[in-house]
Amino acid sequence: MPSRRPSRKRPWGADHQPLDLDRALGGVRRVSAGDGEWTVRRVRGGDKTYRCPTCRQDIPPGTAHVVAWPRDVVGGESAGLEQRRHWHASCWERRERLR
Repeated sequence: MPSRRPSRKRPWGADHQPLDLDRALGGVRRVSAGDGEWTVRRVRGGDKTYRCPTCRQDIPPGTAHVVAWPRDVVGGESAGLEQRRHWHASCWERRERLR
């Protein structure tokens, strides 16, 4: 009996789809902004409550949000990883306007 599972192969002659780099990197991207160099990752939500550094409100468990840490710190990006913070996505986007 033939499989009912759809084939994941690209059909012969179909155009190749470009690589979605953001998806391939697991949502991690590098951002250069007026407040420094950042590594940014969007997460779907965790099992803990976090406090947003901009609005100082809780990010409840299961809420999609942004995790960001500075890249331009003494000791390199790995040292900045210890300074990572969890932000509401909207707070992350407007953080520069509030400075």
